[in-house]
Amino acid sequence: MSLPGQLYRLQQLDLELQRQQDLINGINEQLNKNEGLIEAESELTSRKQRLAEVEKRQKVVEWALEDLQEKTNHLSKKLYGGAIKNPKELVNLEQQAKDLRSKLGSKENDLLELMTQVETMQGEVKASAEELEQLSQEWHQKQENLKQRKSAAESKLAKLSPDRQELAQQISREALQLYEQIRLTKQEPVAKVEQGRCQGCRITLPTSQWQRAKAGDLVQCSSCNRILYLE
Repeated sequence: MSLPGQLYRLQQLDLELQRQQDLINGINEQLNKNEGLIEAESELTSRKQRLAEVEKRQKVVEWALEDLQEKTNHLSKKLYGGAIKNPKELVNLEQQAKDLRSKLGSKENDLLELMTQVETMQGEVKASAEELEQLSQEWHQKQENLKQRKSAAESKLAKLSPDRQELAQQISREALQLYEQIRLTKQEPVAKVEQGRCQGCRITLPTSQWQRAKAGDLVQCSSCNRILYLE
């Protein structure tokens, strides 16, 4: 294999190595990227907290309702027990009973409203939990797929790296330095010549240039400075 051919082969290895490394970097980024799952977890936590607050309010209203019911029952016994004969006192007791019944009705309405809220919010919590479970399963499956792809890319890197090192050792230091220097500014430092044109910059080459490249000499394109290679 000619020197330009070796450099072209080196370039192919470098491009494939970079492609596999970019693939691994992209997979690592995806493995650390689970905004949807985090958002779903946050939403479930928030809904559970809101539900707990409403359930707490419901419990307070239930306690207040029980207390009012006890007071109403106690007052009814006094009012209708026959022990109190004083008309004025009976009127006062009737007014108190009326006020208690009004409060009792209001608390019952409050309780019904809170119970409706709790039922609705319980449904929302259940839906969020199911959504989170679904997202979690999908995320774990995606992770497994990503890890398999990452493992395959790492295996390719492990195989390509020694091949690249072995080939680089066969190339003269001067040619390798030139290759690496051009590579600092151009992703592909070696360009094929087809129909007399440099495929790096698409410029037609002087006949003498591509003939020398065809002979296996180390020739650079007079336009883009890439190393020329003819198969």
